[in-house]
Amino acid sequence: MPRNMGSLPSGVSPAAATSGLPAGKVAGSAGPSGGSEAKAVPAAASTDGNDADLVKRGEYLARAGDCIACHTADKARPFAGGLAIGTPFGTLYTPNITPDPETGIGRWSDTDFLRAMQQGIGKSGEHLYPAFPYAEYTRVTERDLLAIRAYLNTLTPIRYTPPPNELSFPFNQRWLMFFWKLFNFREGRFVPDPKQSPQWNRGAYLVEGLAHCEECHTPRNFTQGLASSDRFAGAVQAGWRAFNITPDKAGGIGNWSDDDVVRYLGTGAVPGRANAAGPMADVVADSTQYLTREDLRSIAVYLRSVPPVSGGQTRPRDQWGKPADDVKRLRGTRVAGVDGAQLFVANCASCHNWTGQGIGGASPLAYPSLIHNSAVGSPDAGNLAMVILHGVDRHTKEADVMMPGFGDELDDDQIAAIANYVTKHFGDPKASVTADDVAKLRRRRQ
Repeated sequence: MPRNMGSLPSGVSPAAATSGLPAGKVAGSAGPSGGSEAKAVPAAASTDGNDADLVKRGEYLARAGDCIACHTADKARPFAGGLAIGTPFGTLYTPNITPDPETGIGRWSDTDFLRAMQQGIGKSGEHLYPAFPYAEYTRVTERDLLAIRAYLNTLTPIRYTPPPNELSFPFNQRWLMFFWKLFNFREGRFVPDPKQSPQWNRGAYLVEGLAHCEECHTPRNFTQGLASSDRFAGAVQAGWRAFNITPDKAGGIGNWSDDDVVRYLGTGAVPGRANAAGPMADVVADSTQYLTREDLRSIAVYLRSVPPVSGGQTRPRDQWGKPADDVKRLRGTRVAGVDGAQLFVANCASCHNWTGQGIGGASPLAYPSLIHNSAVGSPDAGNLAMVILHGVDRHTKEADVMMPGFGDELDDDQIAAIANYVTKHFGDPKASVTADDVAKLRRRRQ
C-alpha cells in the first residue's frame, strides 16, 4: 500500500517521468505575507533536502497538480501568479509561488507550506479562499508535498506582486472562510482502501488529491462548495462545461475504454469521441500529458468505479451526426440574411470538410470530424459556441493543434447560426444557442 501514496508508479524512474518543461495547475488566493516564521518541520520529514531525485519527483507531482496553470498569468513570469479567477463573489488573483523572499514564498517554512496545502491556512494564519483547492490537496501526503516544495525552491525567483483581490463585502472578509470550511472542508490525508487494488488506490490518490478533478467536474452548492451527491457529474467553469466523467454509458464516459481515457489525457484527442478545448486543453498541455501511462491508466480505473450519473441523458454525446450535403443546395443560389449553412461552408468547411467528416482521419494533426464528437453531441451547445468564439490552442508532445477563434470576425448572430447548423446536422439537434447566449459567453473572462 505505501506505493499507492508515493509519487511515481513502481518501476518508473523520476527522470523518465519528468522530461520536458515545468508545468502544473490550480489557483491560490492568498499571496505571501509577513509574520514570524512558523516552527520548522522535524528533520525526519525533509531528510532528502535538495536531493536531485526529490526535486525531480516534486516536478512530476507539480505537473500532476497543474500548479503552473493558475499561478501563471504571463508566460514570461512562470509561477509568479497574477492570474485573474472570476467567482460569483468577485475576482481573485493567484499568488506568486516562486522562491522570491519578498513577493513569493521564499521565506515560508516547510510548515507554512504544509499548512497552506493541507489546511488552507496562509503564512500569517489567514484563511485561504477555496479557489485554491486545499479541499483536495489535504489528501496529499506530507512526503509528496515536501517534494513539490523542493521543486518550487529550484525555480528562478521572480519579484512580482499580483494585484489585490477584488471581492465585495462581506466576501472580502477572510475570517468568514472559517464558516465555509465547517460545511465544505474535511482535513485529512488519503487512506488506501485495502479492499481495492494498488492501481485503484493510486488512481483515487491522484483524482481525489493533486489532480483535483472534482474542482471542475463536480457541481457546486449554494456556498460554492462541491456538491458531493453529484460527484464528477459535470459543471460549468468560465463559460465552458466540464463534462460528466462518471461511468454512465449515456451521460458520462461509460462507453469509453481505459485506452480512450489514457489517450485523451495524454494527447487531448480521441478520434470519434472527443477533442480537448478550452480549460481542458490547458490541463492536457500543462499536466496530464506528462503523467506516466501507468498513472493515467490508474486514473481511468478509479473513474470507472465511481457512481454513474446520467444527468438525464439517454444517448452518448459521441454517438450523434451524419454527413451533410448542404453545399449542393447553396451552389448557384443567392443566400439572404444569416444562413448557418453558408457561414459553415465559408468559415469551417476548409478544415472540417463540407460534409463535417473532417480531414486526416485519426492522425495527430487531423482536422477533427464533427460527427461523433462530444462537444457537438452535447445537449448544451455552449462549448461549441465557445470553441467558435475562442478557437483551440493545444500543445502536446504529439502535436501542436490550433483552430482560429472567430470572435473578432463574426458577430453573435453569425456564431449562433453556425453553432445551430452544426448541432442540427452533426450533433444533438435539440441543442441550440441564441445570439444573446453567445453575447454572454463572449463576455466571460478567459
